[in-house]
Amino acid sequence: MEKRISATRAVRDFSEVLNTIKFKRIHYIIERGGKPVASMKPIDEETDCRTLGELKALLKKLPRLDEELNAFAEDLADIRKDQPPLAVGDLWE
Repeated sequence: MEKRISATRAVRDFSEVLNTIKFKRIHYIIERGGKPVASMKPIDEETDCRTLGELKALLKKLPRLDEELNAFAEDLADIRKDQPPLAVGDLWE
């Protein structure tokens, strides 16, 4: 489906226009002074579907931390120190 809108409306309602393009798959022709100047339409993306059986091979491709492992562990420990304590009990009381 195709709709024509003014450049002013496209700017004013940009977020709404993007959502309409993404979720309703609308193609917009943007006009200035009644003449078409641009087009906005959804991108046809093909997603690569992976299976659970491929997980082991994918994990093997990840880089090893080796020398960076200790620095990574220290970073995690520092992050944990700065986290606020978890609330105890019923939060709705």
